[in-house]
Amino acid sequence: MVIDADPGSILDVIADLESYPQWSSSITAVRILAEDDLGWVDQAELTLEHPMFKDTYALDYTWDVEEDGVGVVSWALLRGEVITLMDGSYTLTATADGRTEVTYDLEFDVSVPMPVAIKRKVEETIIDSALRELKTRVEG
Repeated sequence: MVIDADPGSILDVIADLESYPQWSSSITAVRILAEDDLGWVDQAELTLEHPMFKDTYALDYTWDVEEDGVGVVSWALLRGEVITLMDGSYTLTATADGRTEVTYDLEFDVSVPMPVAIKRKVEETIIDSALRELKTRVEG
């Protein structure tokens, strides 16, 4: 998805995990567990409410980004009860016209028994809403 903002502005929104419940329809709570010396979140606990399930899970973050915001923010699941896999990333790439191409990758699974097609649909809705809601938040 292309967002009408520079990578740094988008990175600011992504990095402000505590504000996710204000703009993400599926994230209802965030608690920062650890930060590095520069204030980047190392670990956070999030509560996800999806029509198919609810879970509170912890992620470990890696911030491989430049000062201008270009780069990759990635995360890996530390723990979850229903969620058994939640590893993903945002890749921010500046475009020639001052906008940013945002790529969201996600590997996702849950312990709740459901057909593979339904799991894929859940994954697609998480990705779609994450990108759409990020775009809305950034572009205002």
